[in-house]
Amino acid sequence: MTNETATYRGWKKLPDNRLGHALFSLGMVARVPYFGTVVPSVTRLEPGLCEVTAPKWFGIHNHLGTFHAIAACNLAEVAMGMLSEATVPTTHRWIPKAMNVQYLTKAESGLRAVARLAEIPDFAALTEGQDVVVPVSIYDKKGVEVVRAEITTWVTPK
Repeated sequence: MTNETATYRGWKKLPDNRLGHALFSLGMVARVPYFGTVVPSVTRLEPGLCEVTAPKWFGIHNHLGTFHAIAACNLAEVAMGMLSEATVPTTHRWIPKAMNVQYLTKAESGLRAVARLAEIPDFAALTEGQDVVVPVSIYDKKGVEVVRAEITTWVTPK
């Protein structure tokens, strides 16, 4: 028996190409409909790492015509959530607890969110609840970091 979540097993079964990424992302949005507001596309997923892109479209514009700050937060949460699904074993559960966000500059293009853990926790040693902070950097099409977030998740054994 594997300790991988069904989400991560599903990612690994699909081809690592645009079609596979699109199918996975559609399934993710079907399961978590609010994520669909940013039209996310998961492009990379492995324990401790997730990359997600989102296009700039009129539905996420703010009054300046740029990527809305809260839409960027939504994208950060997509990246954190999929990282957590690929990292936290089925013996444990996770839930977002807090988010600290810095808006560094205007986001005038589509975005790419990268959630990355410097070190994967030893879940076997985690016998009580513990905060796991997931850093997320969001970049514009030029590679400029436009948003930086730290999302605290609460991880507990089941």
